[in-house]
Amino acid sequence: MRKLLFILFAFLAFAKVNAQILDPAKWTTKIEKKSENNYILTFNAVIENDWHLYSQFTPDGGPLPLEIIFKNQKGNFTLVGKAKESKTRTAFNDVFEVNETFFEKKAQIQQEITVTNPKITKIEAELNYQVCKEVCINQEKKFTFVIPLNSKTTIAVTATDTTKTDTIVSTKDVKEAVIPVKSEVTVTKPASQRGLWSIFFIAFLSGFAALLTPCVFPMIPMTVSFFTKQSKSKAKGIRNAIIYGISIIFIYVVLGFLVTWIFGADALNALSTNVWFNIIFFILLIVFAASFLGAFEIMLPNSWANKVDSQADKGGIIGILFMALALAIVSFSCTGPIVGTLLVEAASKGGIAPIIGMLGFSLALALPFMLFAMFPGWLHSLPRSGGWLNTVKVVLGFLELALAFKFLSNADLVLQLHLLEREVFLAIWIAIFGALALYLFGKITMPHDSPITHISVGRLLMGLLVLTFTVYLIPGLWGAPLKLINAFPPPMEYSESPFGVGGSGLKTSAAILPDGAKSGPHGLVVFDDYEKGLGYAKTVHKPIMLDFTGYACVNCRKMENNVWSDERVFSILNNEVVLISLYVDDKRELPKNEHYISKTTGAEIETTGDKWTDFMISKYKTNTQPLYVLTNLEGESLNVDKPTISYVGVEEYESWLKTGISKFKK
Repeated sequence: MRKLLFILFAFLAFAKVNAQILDPAKWTTKIEKKSENNYILTFNAVIENDWHLYSQFTPDGGPLPLEIIFKNQKGNFTLVGKAKESKTRTAFNDVFEVNETFFEKKAQIQQEITVTNPKITKIEAELNYQVCKEVCINQEKKFTFVIPLNSKTTIAVTATDTTKTDTIVSTKDVKEAVIPVKSEVTVTKPASQRGLWSIFFIAFLSGFAALLTPCVFPMIPMTVSFFTKQSKSKAKGIRNAIIYGISIIFIYVVLGFLVTWIFGADALNALSTNVWFNIIFFILLIVFAASFLGAFEIMLPNSWANKVDSQADKGGIIGILFMALALAIVSFSCTGPIVGTLLVEAASKGGIAPIIGMLGFSLALALPFMLFAMFPGWLHSLPRSGGWLNTVKVVLGFLELALAFKFLSNADLVLQLHLLEREVFLAIWIAIFGALALYLFGKITMPHDSPITHISVGRLLMGLLVLTFTVYLIPGLWGAPLKLINAFPPPMEYSESPFGVGGSGLKTSAAILPDGAKSGPHGLVVFDDYEKGLGYAKTVHKPIMLDFTGYACVNCRKMENNVWSDERVFSILNNEVVLISLYVDDKRELPKNEHYISKTTGAEIETTGDKWTDFMISKYKTNTQPLYVLTNLEGESLNVDKPTISYVGVEEYESWLKTGISKFKK
């Protein structure tokens, strides 16, 4: 009887522990023969409600993208292109300020392979991915696909499923995956409201800016006068002008569609986060800026314009369409750099952003032609063409120059070269906008500027605005947060002086960091190694606050930004505990002699992140981040009633900290 009760209690304890190990994505697999040597490997996931599983194409700087690793690929098989995904959803992430791409409810990944070694009998695959809701979980699943002998055995396939972070089971567990050949995936992909609307409005404003350039502005009265004079009636002139405007919109939207179609919505997004493409974008924008500043003109061949003009003479709707195309070609030296910049920026958003960008740009470009055709009397209110048009062009050149360094900064951050740290980036922007202010005040002139005898009130006010912005940037060199532009410069930690020049940005009392520590969020002293943090805690005799976190953990950043920044919480973290942050997605390889097999999950521990994940699961029986634990110097939890805490508000977090610390002091 006692033995039976013991088994029952052991089972209940195991069930309680296992219930805390979350596994929001359940996977099944199949292998299907496509041709003599080609096979389709399919991974299907059912995702719990409200959880997000991130795509391969979610951009750098956000949550961790899904990664497929084939362990026995070399010499056995090759991959045919990149793995294809079922439909995903794209949404703007306020924390990382990127458009993250993710699956909801269901996911399907398909990878085609070509077998080159006829003796191979199995394919070993591994999925690394992240799922998030109120907490984030990094998962690693391993599968073994058995190559079928003939096409009739391609539906039911035996697959080995092992997980480093989600279950307390042996790696030898095997389950039979029987999947229908046709898997229906109903996940929708609505466009990110905030991301696409921002692209549209930026593009719309860019279209108005293009109107005020020397290539486009003079064409408004010329084109409208042509329609009103050549048309037999006022109504027909208005109709033709409207068709002309719609033709302009059509041409630019087709351009956006072609960019998306040629590169692919997901591929374009993936390319935009690539180091080399960021460098190419940087060079491209420098060329655009130099053109606007007057170094040279970017023009399409004259023969193109002549051929299009000859078609425009035919009249009718086709003739009007060619007139709109002629406008696009003739004005390319002014609109080309703006359109190019918009497409580059839209590419970073992915999806249909290039189409939305071109819609906004062309709408702003076409509206004046349609409105002035409807109300010709308005033409008399237009300012005369003159030197002010070149001023607009030069101002756009300065803005292109400033934006270019954002792309160079992206590449530097990914490579961690520290060549363009925060101070250098801000110094460049201060120089650019300072020069722009001097230009607007008439102290600097560019090659195509008209002689200046005085500056207008509008130009003076614009100059004062730019000068104000320049002065606003300067304190950033000394550690000011510069919240108005926090999406552009590198983060505070990525700088020559993380605490600000002269330490003026230092919030903590420790100007000299202890051995093994670094500057963390808000200047807090943080250890990222448990043993070093424990040693320091014993020296200063303070309790330990373990922070199980991740570089790509959204809610970890939210807790740091919204809860840790509170003065009450910050004071406790700064003065009363030793903070140890353990990153479960740290991909640094452990030395070979430190590799081991987890006693809890049976998985091989190979990286620093694996080590801290295994520590979290084996010690605290959970795999979620953020996870916070207050311990004494022997590693025992101080909060007996609530040993761990996760994504909570300021009041609950502060109370939890005070409860644990008060017990430590007894």
